[in-house]
Amino acid sequence: MTLTQDAPARARREAAPRHHASLIVQGRDRTGIVGAVGAVLAEHGANIVSLDQYSDNPQGGAFFQRTVFGLDDLRAALPAVEEDLDVRLARDYGLTYTLRDLSVPKRVAIFASKSDHCLLDLLWRHRQGQLPVTVSMVISNHPDVAEEVRSFGIPFFHVPCQGSDKSAAEAEHLRLLQGNVDFVVLARYMQILSGDFIERVGVPVINIHHSFLPAFIGAGPYAKAKERGVKLVGATAHYVTEDLDEGPIIEQDVVRVTHADTAADLQRRGADVERAVLSRAVLWHAEDRVIRNGNHTIVFA
Repeated sequence: MTLTQDAPARARREAAPRHHASLIVQGRDRTGIVGAVGAVLAEHGANIVSLDQYSDNPQGGAFFQRTVFGLDDLRAALPAVEEDLDVRLARDYGLTYTLRDLSVPKRVAIFASKSDHCLLDLLWRHRQGQLPVTVSMVISNHPDVAEEVRSFGIPFFHVPCQGSDKSAAEAEHLRLLQGNVDFVVLARYMQILSGDFIERVGVPVINIHHSFLPAFIGAGPYAKAKERGVKLVGATAHYVTEDLDEGPIIEQDVVRVTHADTAADLQRRGADVERAVLSRAVLWHAEDRVIRNGNHTIVFA
């Protein structure tokens, strides 16, 4: 299936840096990695725009590096750059890496239910050019937000999901997503994804959780928070795994509340935090700033 782009999305894509690429490197730390990366890029006439690195132990620990570089005629030059990186990084240092043209935005599908605050915030930020992504589609198990989504020029698909057997709905999800997306965002999608779906979708899935994990999991988190007299309300964006709400955390934030706040106040203020946390997580993932390592992440924000 081919999905068309709205005009504003095309304009943003054309305005993106045409000659910038991201290089993500990870593996066992050892002397000379940064120099090797710099040498390969210099040999191809590339200019390093930014470089972030982290090692959990300089004596053979885990090493992570994000480099953004500029290079004229980037698309034509990337195969040769990649060939040299294979030799210098993969063969000589035993490192893994990913190389991506940043002028080509990642394609995202957004899943939503009736709560629309995270969904509409992402669509608004995308329209304003704040998120360097292509929104391929919005999928919802309710039709309530269809007209609002379509007003942004984004394809909307209503896929009902009722009862305990979600196999038919997930089969339709996979049909819609296949070959059309690079990652999926659950913008308060109130359905649990099966392990089979997570395995078969083949792309990262980002979720926003309405609490500062791990706390107040399950239904009615703000009512539970009110009962406990909490002083902070938070939100957590994380990658989805088969273990519910246990995936690698990308971003978290909190807002201070008091005994005078009602449960509705907590929900309203929590929604503000959810929007901010999810938008940052989507932005950082889109810009290759998040590196997964086991069940945690390195975020070069």
